[in-house]
Amino acid sequence: MGKVADNKAWFLVLPAVLMLTIVGVIPLITVFNSSFFDIFTEQSRFWVGTEWYIEILRSSRFAASFGRSLLFSAIILMIEIPLGIAIALALPKKGIAVPISLVVVSLPLLVPWNIIPIIWTGFLHTESGFLGQFLAGLGVDFNWKFNPVHTWSALILMDVWHWTSLVVLLCYSSLTTITGPYYQAAAIDGASRWQVFRYIELPKLNRVLMMAFLLRFMDSFMIYTEAFRFNAGGPHNATMFLAVDLGEDIAAFNYGPAAARSVIYFVLILTVTWAFNTALTQKSQKFTPVSG
Repeated sequence: MGKVADNKAWFLVLPAVLMLTIVGVIPLITVFNSSFFDIFTEQSRFWVGTEWYIEILRSSRFAASFGRSLLFSAIILMIEIPLGIAIALALPKKGIAVPISLVVVSLPLLVPWNIIPIIWTGFLHTESGFLGQFLAGLGVDFNWKFNPVHTWSALILMDVWHWTSLVVLLCYSSLTTITGPYYQAAAIDGASRWQVFRYIELPKLNRVLMMAFLLRFMDSFMIYTEAFRFNAGGPHNATMFLAVDLGEDIAAFNYGPAAARSVIYFVLILTVTWAFNTALTQKSQKFTPVSG
């Protein structure tokens, strides 16, 4: 007698679907609709079609913001992914040191985004901040308010401090699933530390690294709170990233262009997410055994 299909369990996810529709789908539709209008007030709006999209995509302002965001994300990924793997490999695997080290590593993730720039401006203050005083003692005039290179360096340091912990925790959770016999076999074969990492640990990290790449790209690509509160897009628009640029339109009550920018940014993030998901699926299928 065959099994009877019972799909009643799907009713359990209906509340989540309803909530997602309310907080995600409906606002997205509203923003998409607003992007085709020139909006003065809620009652006074005029149809402009794709005018805002054409204007934004052709503007040097958008190209510059897009380039800054891509560069920032690339730098963040190149630093945080290798650093996160290295820290995860260095963490203890057993004993009382495990929970202690994991708690310490996780602490930066508990700090709210809007507090991060406040903390780091305090760190970098030349008179009261320990980091600012340390740099001044070395003879370094770290002027993050007016020097674009220094501002970028501070933002990168801030992001690395805040988010590398996420990569560490993801990698560590995957490394702990590797059983002892793998390492014992590698030791018997005389494998070097690099060979153990390359042929045993790295394949196990593939899926979590894809997840870490995706999460960190999305967050860093749409950085707003840290950059805006740190130096408001300055100096000289050096940190005017996509999200900060969008915030400028909203602050100026340019709701039509702001809505169009939001849709463009959403499509960019969606495209990258799709690319990562496709790569992850193909990699998973490649290593899935075929039953005979």
